[in-house]
Amino acid sequence: MSFIHGDGLEDVVITGENGTIDGQGDIWWNMWRQRTLQFTRPSLVEFVNSRGIVISNVIFRNSPFWNIHPVYCSDVVIRYVTILAPPDSPNTDGIDPDSSSNVCIEDSFISTGDDLVAVKSGWDEYGIAYGRPSSYITVRRVTGSTPFAGVAVGSETSGGVENVLAENINLYNSGVGVHIKTNIGRGGVIKNITVSELFMENVRTGIKVAGDTGDHPDNNFNSNALPYVKDLTLKNIWGVNVQRAGWMHGIENATFTGICLSNVTLQGTTGPRPPSWNCNAIRGAAIEVSPRPCAELTSVEQSGSCASHS
Repeated sequence: MSFIHGDGLEDVVITGENGTIDGQGDIWWNMWRQRTLQFTRPSLVEFVNSRGIVISNVIFRNSPFWNIHPVYCSDVVIRYVTILAPPDSPNTDGIDPDSSSNVCIEDSFISTGDDLVAVKSGWDEYGIAYGRPSSYITVRRVTGSTPFAGVAVGSETSGGVENVLAENINLYNSGVGVHIKTNIGRGGVIKNITVSELFMENVRTGIKVAGDTGDHPDNNFNSNALPYVKDLTLKNIWGVNVQRAGWMHGIENATFTGICLSNVTLQGTTGPRPPSWNCNAIRGAAIEVSPRPCAELTSVEQSGSCASHS
């Protein structure tokens, strides 16, 4: 059970004059590392089947697991929050909207040991059976650092994820700038994802799109349940000290399509070799992208992917 938990609620406000809620997660992290946990770790705040949630002006520290987790929720606003956890703390995601709709995350600082914001929608056959997508998610004016991803979709996306906008994001000392991740057995459709006005500095990989990420809850997943990823727009992105520009690998027989990179500049670390792109099973287009993107993003038949940005 999460420290703050609610099910079937309406019109809930959690706010304070930047007071602190401390999950004392190190006890849980150590048990997890030592494999002595008999139960799953709790989130710090979790709302289920609820609507009309406002979380603002609070500092969240040291969650045992994910920090803020709205699942099967709608009309959620999270703003002016600070979320902190050590960079080596396991699975301490900042904010994870999960099978939820009409969510706004804005004006916040997040520095944790896992993804800062990760949009999810169910795990393999269970998420497919429930079939509730995450949709209409807005993330804006968020700053932070993490050894993992600043803005992520997945990897649990079995209910589908659509209509996500992330803009005005600033990332420092992080693993990945943007990470769209899923896997065989997930199923679901990821579409209409836009990331714009993102700045990153000291990042291992600028943009990562992967169809082989994340484990499975059990062995009952359907290996024929392939996820479909389409219509990803990544525009007005600037990075300095980026070790690798991009890693974009779709799934054979389920090529990721409609990828648009527009006005993307990812400068490498000091030295003569620029950061590189590595692509497979994707199709899309690129306009004003440096370093030069892979051939899969310059195909003539996909030039329409960036039609509105030319």
